[in-house]
Amino acid sequence: MSSDEDLAEIRKRRMAELQAQRGQQEHAAEAQAQAQAEAEAQKQALMRKILTPEARQRLQNVKLVRPDFAAQIEIQLLQLAQSGRVPLPITDDLLRKLLEQIQSQQTKRDISIRRV
Repeated sequence: MSSDEDLAEIRKRRMAELQAQRGQQEHAAEAQAQAQAEAEAQKQALMRKILTPEARQRLQNVKLVRPDFAAQIEIQLLQLAQSGRVPLPITDDLLRKLLEQIQSQQTKRDISIRRV
């Protein structure tokens, strides 16, 4: 009978360890999500400072169509603003010119179909 009691005690301890590990993992995931949310909020606050409302709307439209491209643009805009290479606030016309420049710099894919 003592072996059954020992086995039950081992199971109880193991369950407590697993629950503690799961709690720590959940806490770490929550902390990471909170850090990401704070970083996103800071980025949005900076974007409100450096972009006019029209430019922000244009960037939101780009984000709807091409989220990866918009994220790249946001990073570049923040870098340009922090280095002082563009006048602040960035207007819609200036943003449009920047978008055109960045778009022209990206390589375009040529797809050709060859029939054999």
